[in-house]
Amino acid sequence: MLYGILAAASALLLTAVLSAAVRVPALRLGIVERRRGRRVPLLGGVAVMGGVGAVAWVGEWSGVAPLGREAGWLIVVGAGLGVFGLVGDVWRLPAVVRAAGVVVAAALVVPYRELGVPTGVLGVVWIALVVHGFKGMGRSDGVLGVVGAVTAFALSGCAAAEVMDGLATLFSVVAAALTGFLMHNWPPARVVTGTSGALFVGFLLAGGVLHVYAVGYGAGVGAPFALTAVATADAVLVLVSRKRAGRELWRGGPDHLAHRLRRIGLTPPGVVVVLGGAAAGSAGVGLAIHMLWTQPRSAWWVAGAAGLVVLGMLFVPAGPPRPAASAPAPRSATGPATRSAPATAAGRPLPTAARPVPTGVHRAPTRPIPGGRAPGPASRPRRIHEQEAAELGRRGWVG
Repeated sequence: MLYGILAAASALLLTAVLSAAVRVPALRLGIVERRRGRRVPLLGGVAVMGGVGAVAWVGEWSGVAPLGREAGWLIVVGAGLGVFGLVGDVWRLPAVVRAAGVVVAAALVVPYRELGVPTGVLGVVWIALVVHGFKGMGRSDGVLGVVGAVTAFALSGCAAAEVMDGLATLFSVVAAALTGFLMHNWPPARVVTGTSGALFVGFLLAGGVLHVYAVGYGAGVGAPFALTAVATADAVLVLVSRKRAGRELWRGGPDHLAHRLRRIGLTPPGVVVVLGGAAAGSAGVGLAIHMLWTQPRSAWWVAGAAGLVVLGMLFVPAGPPRPAASAPAPRSATGPATRSAPATAAGRPLPTAARPVPTGVHRAPTRPIPGGRAPGPASRPRRIHEQEAAELGRRGWVG
């Protein structure tokens, strides 16, 4: 008990310090993402992995709180997947390669002995779906941290009820680390998890749910679904909306649940509060089902609410998909490289208001301010303008 409190406090403080420390290297190395016109560092996932991994290693090395085989293997594979995501943050990887990495990692941690091969294969598909949902939530400030912390806290209680001390300690550390990360990720975020942190957190939670479910089999599938209902709903919403629109399923865009909530008028902190409340409610139902405090059919209420949300959000218009990366335009003899306006299929350029903005940049207003000068971009050397133009053309990421 005392070690659990000490481990959680250490993970919270260490992750908060690491999240602040990675900002400057990420900005200098250009490992950033554009959000509302700001360059936000993408190395927050490294801070979360470092905080969780350091506390878990100290507990294992000292013998005070050994993780055990399940939790140890889960965090090793999750860290490997996080490093794989970090490579995708720095260098663009094909969508097939990234999806294959998640599937391979899921296949390595599924407990086939307890579930059997057919159920284990379904578990691999389910882990990939939930990881995709958490990855999408990482595109909005604060959402992944709040939903992940709530889910990890409830999952820690489920593991403790099954006397899985290693997993219970691991998920309490994950919840504390995400809380420390939220000190820098609350809107407007100063650092974000990137693909590395989203894959790491989503994989740990999805794999942990499957391990706890394999032991507490009597609770049925309702508890695992309720514990991850928000992430599952986000993934289903994105897949269905892209299929209905005739878009590629792997092409990223502002069409996730958090983006649609913003379009109906919620502020960024309001989106975090709403999704955090939904995660707390659904995870509470999952914990109650697992603890046999309520009937497994209670999960149908969660499924019905999630289905209504997905159905309603399908009618909320989503933004344009993020275009694939293109080569920078050739440099002219009189000025820096410029990009031509996007064109329609007939070759005509789109109107200015309809042109998609790569990586989500919002143009600053140009109307004058009474009593002052009109806002405009800060003066910079021409070299920095050229670097940013090349970076925006190269970093067309896939969500």
